[in-house]
Amino acid sequence: MSRSEHEASSGMQAREVAMSELLARRVADLSLEKKGEDVKILDVRGLTSVTDFFVIITADSERKSSAIAEFIVDELREEGERPAHVEGLDTLHWVLIDYIDVVVHIFQPDERKFYDLESLWSDAKVSTVSVSDAAESSETSASSES
Repeated sequence: MSRSEHEASSGMQAREVAMSELLARRVADLSLEKKGEDVKILDVRGLTSVTDFFVIITADSERKSSAIAEFIVDELREEGERPAHVEGLDTLHWVLIDYIDVVVHIFQPDERKFYDLESLWSDAKVSTVSVSDAAESSETSASSES
């Protein structure tokens, strides 16, 4: 029995994952590698035509904001992804990295609280990403590569 026949007979459905969703997840995982905190992915598809996903990250210092932003841009550049626009690197209180379908927001705690994007986009589906999630996804990709 093929996988799709098995899924159909057992009632399971494979969910097609958009490339933008994979990119959002990759950004979240990369931010956790540099100690980003309270990492959330907001699925804003159907709510705006501007982008598909916001990745919201808290960095508790300017140094950490810089490290997270540089790491995301550098790692994704090696994977063939280049941001259309980056802003906020001069103050590091709110860094925005625009990958068109995924917009990354790296906030200092006070700015995140003030702008409160989660409330502004409260109709979005929200996924909280933790270190254990990132470890699990890297283990899964490592085992699928072998």
